[in-house]
Amino acid sequence: MKKLLQFFLTIVIVSAALLMVNANLNSSQGYSGGNTLTVYNWGDYIDPDLIKKFEKETGIKVIYETFDSNEAMMTKIEQGGTNYDIAIPSDYTIVKMVKKGLLVPLDHSKLPNLVHIDQRFMDLSFDPGNKYSMPYFWGTAGIVYNPKMLGGKKITSWNDLWDPDLKNQILLVDSAREVIGMGLNSLGYSLNDTNKQHLLAAKKKLDSLMPNVKAIVGDEIKILLANEEAAVGFTWSGEASETISNNEDLDYVVPKEGSNVWFDNMVIPKTVKNIGGAHKFINFMLDPKNAAKNAEYVGYSTPNKKALSYMPKDVVKDKRFYPAPELTDKLEVYEDLGKKNIAYFNELFLEFKMHQD
Repeated sequence: MKKLLQFFLTIVIVSAALLMVNANLNSSQGYSGGNTLTVYNWGDYIDPDLIKKFEKETGIKVIYETFDSNEAMMTKIEQGGTNYDIAIPSDYTIVKMVKKGLLVPLDHSKLPNLVHIDQRFMDLSFDPGNKYSMPYFWGTAGIVYNPKMLGGKKITSWNDLWDPDLKNQILLVDSAREVIGMGLNSLGYSLNDTNKQHLLAAKKKLDSLMPNVKAIVGDEIKILLANEEAAVGFTWSGEASETISNNEDLDYVVPKEGSNVWFDNMVIPKTVKNIGGAHKFINFMLDPKNAAKNAEYVGYSTPNKKALSYMPKDVVKDKRFYPAPELTDKLEVYEDLGKKNIAYFNELFLEFKMHQD
């Protein structure tokens, strides 16, 4: 009997030890809970000092992981391999995640700092009532150009890009939705147009732009434009802001025909293990001083109205990056067009890129 008791005692001790080892392994692999919070965000999209500040103020250790596309982020959360507590998807992706049941509703009572958000960035079509998300950054898509390299010419329209004088002078972002959308906008159509005849017309017009296209690129567009390797680039406002800070000869414009206004919001995925810590993190990032510090580091526009008072006046008064409602009200948010339509956008974009070769 004594040997039997010793045997069972040994099993209990070994099991307890294995549980502790497993918990430690999970923590090291990014599994959160208790005093750990796993944040899933775009690369270089937060001031690292803010993470340290949050850890110090709350005693919660932050495990920070990055993704390079909304699709990659959503797939990983859907697979459930890692217990992410916070993610920062874009507007149309939030719609998809809600439809798939990938998000946890927010408890607004735990987010007192939401009162500082500009109301024009709340209750938007992709998340009515902000049931699942809180604003993080916002911006536009438009054209960076170098008037000096263009002999003093100004760009105000998408159609200006078809000027024969711009041969081999344009850089485009490597993104189907943006480039096909540019073609649609240049013809007066909506960015969310799924009419095949309109899309084919946009593709045909884009093909005629190809002599002016020097390259279709990624993040290197900032360096190439700042170094005057090309005179014109189609990119996002935050990228434009960073590029202009490295070359003051550059300018940025949202074309008169219209463009995209986008929003990246903080959400709590269904994989959450530390829901209390997740709300603390969101509320921390909504604090005006923290939001201001983050905006200065990242370069994108903050939706935090109070934060603007803590930022340099020349930044917040720059209408290129903090445009008035009169402009933003005319711009479009990307809608979730469904797999079939997005696949067609991607097909047209691939054909366009092949035309470059």
